[in-house]
Amino acid sequence: MTEEKIDETSEQTPEETPEETSPKPSRAELLEEEGEIAADYLEELMDLADIDGDIDIDVADGRAQLSIVCEDDEDSNLSTLVGREGRTLGALQELSRLAVQTQTGQRSWLMLDIDGFRNSRREELIKKAKRAIAEVKDGGEEFAFKPMNSFERKIIHDQAARAGLVSESEGEGDGRHVVIRLADD
Repeated sequence: MTEEKIDETSEQTPEETPEETSPKPSRAELLEEEGEIAADYLEELMDLADIDGDIDIDVADGRAQLSIVCEDDEDSNLSTLVGREGRTLGALQELSRLAVQTQTGQRSWLMLDIDGFRNSRREELIKKAKRAIAEVKDGGEEFAFKPMNSFERKIIHDQAARAGLVSESEGEGDGRHVVIRLADD
């Protein structure tokens, strides 16, 4: 440090450093900021692609949650943002997380839903999990699901845990899947 810098810093009083006087934002405020950043990113993307939709931002389960919806179902082209088996939706979620990380420097765990796809998929997976749980309880054999993403695997894990069964993810990459079995007593 030079002498000039020492003189400059010694002349500052605690009131002059705004970082120290401004209160640290709450977790909810940080998550709301994540949602706003991601919404701005997605709005720009939708404008470029000429896709109509409204973005709703919520904070729940300790993460920012964004939902893109269209009031006019007949003219909606949101399905292009969902893609086959939700793959485009997953990619957009990751890009939105990266946009947040670029601006905040922090990893984001935001969730994105488009046109109710994730909610519909959740209901479908819960039904599949319940059928598999019944099969495991009746026959005692383990049940292996087809490969799924982490969002979908978590739904299966939660259902298995509620039913008192053991579940674990096996495999790697795109082949990662859930196996449920009876708990060892």
